[in-house]
Amino acid sequence: MSDLEIFRAEARAWLEANCPPSMRGDAPNAADEGAEVVWGGRRATYENPEAELWLDRMAGRGWTAPTWPKQYGGGELSADEARVLSQEIARIKARPPLFSFGLWMLGPVLLEYGNEAQKREHLPKIARGEIRWCQGYSEPGAGSDLASLRTRCEDKGDHFLINGQKIWTSYADQADWIFCLVRTDTTKKHEGISFILFDMASPGVEARPIKLISGSSPFCETFFTDVKVPKENLVGRLNGGWDIAKRLLQYERQNISSGGFGGGAGVELEEVAKRYAGEAAGRIADPDLRVRVAAHRMEARAFALTVRRLEEDAKAKKGPSPAVSIIKYEAAKLNQDRCELMIEAMGLRGLGWEGDGFAPAEISATRSWLRSKGNSIEGGTSEVNLNVVAKRVLGLLDHQ
Repeated sequence: MSDLEIFRAEARAWLEANCPPSMRGDAPNAADEGAEVVWGGRRATYENPEAELWLDRMAGRGWTAPTWPKQYGGGELSADEARVLSQEIARIKARPPLFSFGLWMLGPVLLEYGNEAQKREHLPKIARGEIRWCQGYSEPGAGSDLASLRTRCEDKGDHFLINGQKIWTSYADQADWIFCLVRTDTTKKHEGISFILFDMASPGVEARPIKLISGSSPFCETFFTDVKVPKENLVGRLNGGWDIAKRLLQYERQNISSGGFGGGAGVELEEVAKRYAGEAAGRIADPDLRVRVAAHRMEARAFALTVRRLEEDAKAKKGPSPAVSIIKYEAAKLNQDRCELMIEAMGLRGLGWEGDGFAPAEISATRSWLRSKGNSIEGGTSEVNLNVVAKRVLGLLDHQ
């Protein structure tokens, strides 16, 4: 038996013994309204105690961040071992123990750009779900053109002083810390940006939730007024934050893409269509809807296989490539198509907003459909991602 086969057997036995029953089943889509997912953090609460138990067990094993070094809270698995672990987790339909911007975005760039003190301070807390992070990128005047950001970070000798505003900061009102792009040189554009970390409980930080058309408030506008930040919280070199920002965006797009947009959603969609649109001989009764649901399932399957291939390629190259923009674009389209088909299959039952006349799942579907409209904006707009694909993947030149 090879070492990898031995690892598979050990991982399978451990998962069978340690994954609680309620943590098995179809994984929730974090993009859906009301999805029951674990974000961790200082203020974390657990309606299901087995969710906390599952997080503790996986974090204790280092498997919330399986490829990270052990000294930083990871499992120090090889790329092949991590792939096997993912397969075994999928085999028993074990739910992700932790959803975390720290795991998906900040952690990978800290491993690449952070100093030793920063890695030891932040990475173990991320892996254990002790600190919840948010991302301070977009501003009212700096969205697609992110490098136009104006949040100022001034050197005050023994500390930095930050003043400015961010917008669409996901879960800023629930986050403990923020990784933030700031302007440290006003004479340059890209070369005047730095990447800095600070506590959201710092005096001068205010997060105001933005209520969306779906009725939820996952995004915030965030204000910084004379926020003092220790100089040791600067990641990388001063005015060198743009390179880190681009790298982090690659990780963000990669993880948005593999985090539930489309994936295995076709099975759920087919079941909903049969229940509401009718079933004949084990199939969706409406032939037109049946064809479109089948086409969506095939596209979702092809997407999942492509994501897996790019993930393996990224591990071999020690990081994601610009090709993740292809996946981000398709992930947004897939999830929007899924939500559209779900509402159509439900008919009038898919128009519920509130009240006893609609089931909770019907109301959730309506709100998720509205929420999905933002998929093609967040993490880089679809238009920007198409530009990245054209220029950096296909090598097309601008002949204007």
